Amino acid sequence: MGRLTGGDPSLLRRINSAVVLHSLRGAQSPTLTDLTRITGLSRPTVEGVVEGLVEAGLVVESVPEEGEARRQGRPARRYRFRAEAGHLLGIEIGAHRVAVLISGLDGRIIGAGSRDVSETASADDRLDRVRSVVADVLRRTGVARSSLRAVGVGSPGIVEADGTVRLSTALPGWTGLPLGERLSRSFRCPVLVENDANAAAVAEHWKGAARDSDDIVFVLAGLSPGAGSLIGGRLHRGFGGAAGEIGALHLLGREVTPETLLSTTDEPLPPLDEQAVAEVFALAREGDEQACKAVDRYNQRLVHDVAALVLALDPELVVIGGWAAGLDGVLAPLRTELSRYCLRPPQVTLSMLGEAAVATGALRVALDHVEEQLFAVEGTATARR
Repeated sequence: MGRLTGGDPSLLRRINSAVVLHSLRGAQSPTLTDLTRITGLSRPTVEGVVEGLVEAGLVVESVPEEGEARRQGRPARRYRFRAEAGHLLGIEIGAHRVAVLISGLDGRIIGAGSRDVSETASADDRLDRVRSVVADVLRRTGVARSSLRAVGVGSPGIVEADGTVRLSTALPGWTGLPLGERLSRSFRCPVLVENDANAAAVAEHWKGAARDSDDIVFVLAGLSPGAGSLIGGRLHRGFGGAAGEIGALHLLGREVTPETLLSTTDEPLPPLDEQAVAEVFALAREGDEQACKAVDRYNQRLVHDVAALVLALDPELVVIGGWAAGLDGVLAPLRTELSRYCLRPPQVTLSMLGEAAVATGALRVALDHVEEQLFAVEGTATARR
């Protein structure tokens, strides 16, 4: 599938192609008359554009239903966007698992897969696990690898524009890893790497708790929390991709690490042991005194970290995800304490997507890239959502 702008000699034709294709994708099998009304273009223009889109394999004539044919004789021709003309992957690479989602060009998920991975796995072993899950998902969905148009990846760490992980304390061997380049060897399409919290923020804005908000902060809660933010509906990465790294705030004069905050003994928790964290919260729900104190300490630190972002960005909504999304008692302390610290307390809610947030956001990153190509009207692609 080439760019629609490649062979068109006129800017006007490129604009018309983008407008018609956008309308086709958002409508239910419209007729040429429908498209003329929706786009405001002349019928001959719409006919010419649709013919070109059919030739490009992006649009196909819909087969009328049998009842419609009997009622109307020969019905007007209807067309639909071919979501199956290409496919997208969204990949999450985490400390304990890798997960993959696959969709058509409309973003509708048609397959998924995941596998556990050890938090001590090497970078090579972790990437091998990713390739294995991708191969399994492609096989089960019957999608050819050549049909993939873009791959989005969500990963812990500070991610540079070229897909290199500049810094990551969560995964062994991840710092300095040219992740985009390594994964590109397995695909014939662009591979776009994003920080996991950023990807989750995009996902919640697309399909989750933040669908009605354009100014949000997503907090990926954990022993070393991270955050992603959208300002005016656009992801804010910062100059070097390090925006939202609130897990480092404890270094500002507070030497107690999160692993120590949540410990119920004199020994800190293992840095990546999510199960140990869940057990502490479970004990707190049962009334265990030491666990309750640990959770209170953690919540207070999390409030301070989130308040720093809220004061700087003034979001409408804060979404809490990660392992904390499945644990009771997180929201009430956050709401109460944010109201004390913040000039204008935001709404606070749990993630609607749960553990699927990062892979879903990675899929949206891939879809955004493809849409830039589909709806481009100039030499430099312009994203439309």
